[in-house]
Amino acid sequence: MTRQENNKAVVVRWFTDFWGESCDLSVVDDIAAPDMLLKYSLHEPRRGRDDIKAFMSGFRAAFPDLNFWATADLIAEGDYVVGQWEGGGTHTGPAFGDFLAGSLPAATGRTMRFTGTTVLKVVDGRIVEEIGLDDGVAALTQLGLIKVA
Repeated sequence: MTRQENNKAVVVRWFTDFWGESCDLSVVDDIAAPDMLLKYSLHEPRRGRDDIKAFMSGFRAAFPDLNFWATADLIAEGDYVVGQWEGGGTHTGPAFGDFLAGSLPAATGRTMRFTGTTVLKVVDGRIVEEIGLDDGVAALTQLGLIKVA
């Protein structure tokens, strides 16, 4: 396999095992670099395996049905892999205060569904950064954290 094919395989595993329907946090230890950067516009940037696992644990507790899935083929060049996705979930769990735009009280029952594009950098089989541009306005509007005129 080429380097790009190997990098795509790492990203497919990450999208499936970390962001997919049933999150397996052991994948963080397997394929994330020890100081990996995870950065999306909805949340504070996260750095390192423990911080990333804590983020996902809280996100999944608040949104137990959280799920993200690919909507297009991955594109790879050099160390970078780009993926388009759609995802969301329903807030039926505890209060959630990780959104930069505000906090949700426990179990609002509100559902978010939104899209995004993510660029991941993979070096020697490990993800060193995941930087995504998501439709945060759609998610935050659906959750009632912002109002659109």
